[in-house]
Amino acid sequence: MELIGLKEIRKQRNVTQQKVALDLAISREALSYYENGRRSPDVDMLVKLADYFNVTVDFLIFGSENSRKSK
Repeated sequence: MELIGLKEIRKQRNVTQQKVALDLAISREALSYYENGRRSPDVDMLVKLADYFNVTVDFLIFGSENSRKSK
């Protein structure tokens, strides 16, 4: 699963992958894999990333807060 909002928010805030990785104690490669859909973070990491950027998990995944479809 590609985390569309993760890459978007990181670039908007002008933060490097290396900085985020160091702050969250993960590898830069892992963060890159999350951004590009090569690896999916577990729930705990999704929450850490959302807290780090002060956004919702929905935003990290879909790139917007209101991304759920109505039934």
